[in-house]
Amino acid sequence: MLIDILISKVRVKILELFLGLPGQSYHVREIVRRVEEEINAVRRELARLEKTGFLQSEWRANRRYYSVKRDFVYLAEFLSMVNKSVGAGGSIIKNRAKLGKISFAMLSGSFVKGRPYNQNEIDLFVVGTIVLPELSSIIKEEEARRNREINFTPMTDEEFKFRKSRRDPFVLNILSKPRVMLIGDEEELVRT
Repeated sequence: MLIDILISKVRVKILELFLGLPGQSYHVREIVRRVEEEINAVRRELARLEKTGFLQSEWRANRRYYSVKRDFVYLAEFLSMVNKSVGAGGSIIKNRAKLGKISFAMLSGSFVKGRPYNQNEIDLFVVGTIVLPELSSIIKEEEARRNREINFTPMTDEEFKFRKSRRDPFVLNILSKPRVMLIGDEEELVRT
């Protein structure tokens, strides 16, 4: 089954499109425009991905719309991989040197899954000596791409260690939720 998912360049572009903004539906022509590939190649890959159970489709007003099937067995793994290569996660990893000395960077599980914005939840948590203008630039780009606000919290290493040792509710809440690690070791992040 994995061999059917991971082989072609067109398939990778389609995976990045659907997993970069999960929850979105696209019709065939829109997919062709966004992935910049030929329509026949896109149709072929959409049929394969639907056959594997990754995508589902429905007809709306003479257009066939495709979306990610939420119960796909490898969805969490693919979301993690794609969010490390596109969007804010990919930009943070790629521009790590420009962003300062980052010890940990993580995206929340709900952000990765494309759940609606919730002001009480942190989408991105970054620990270290951070160049805030660089990070803000990445955040603004991602906000425009996702068409929603991103709730992020930068924190110094010292503040993080202090708040974690004091069992600060804010930090414990972040550490208790599912996440995708971009930078740093997850076990070290949660270790007391």
